[in-house]
Amino acid sequence: MIHNKQTYHEYLKADQVALGISDPSFMSSLVSIISPNHIWKFQKTLRTLEYYHNCKNKGLNKIVYTYLRFKFKNISLKLGFSIPINVFGPGLAIVHYGTIVINSNTTVGKNCRIHACTNIGASGGSKKAPKLGDNIYIAPGAKIYGDIEIANNIAIGANAVVNKSFTEDSMMVAGNPAKAIKKIDITKIIKHI
Repeated sequence: MIHNKQTYHEYLKADQVALGISDPSFMSSLVSIISPNHIWKFQKTLRTLEYYHNCKNKGLNKIVYTYLRFKFKNISLKLGFSIPINVFGPGLAIVHYGTIVINSNTTVGKNCRIHACTNIGASGGSKKAPKLGDNIYIAPGAKIYGDIEIANNIAIGANAVVNKSFTEDSMMVAGNPAKAIKKIDITKIIKHI
């Protein structure tokens, strides 16, 4: 969780690396004006909103916080994302525009790569949501729900329905209902770690 300016900058840098965005140069700044990267804009707004929510939401900063909430809501609607603050650790990579719905009680560790048409949420009226570890790959269409835990270095296959815990590291999980398929090396899927 972002709890000071230093961790805010660390999260931004980790997200930038995860998305494969190089440090700003004159040429890249010019390209971003002509053809902006909306996902990077969303993620920067998400991290800035988290910073203001956690550290600077009093006094005059309340005005900036309110503006950021408005901006975040608009870009979320534009891209089809329903992602609350303080869910994802550093190194988040949202791969495509499209529907992504995340429950606010979900926790996801560092280096998550997530695709469109993904839902992560509670189940059966419970407020408890999944807890995902570090280095998680979530393929398009995955549904992850319930009071479950997912270990580190897990790849969740396309259209998988995950409603039980997977506690063994470095596994490919797929199917409906999801099953552990095989051992994997997550660094072949999430290249920046």
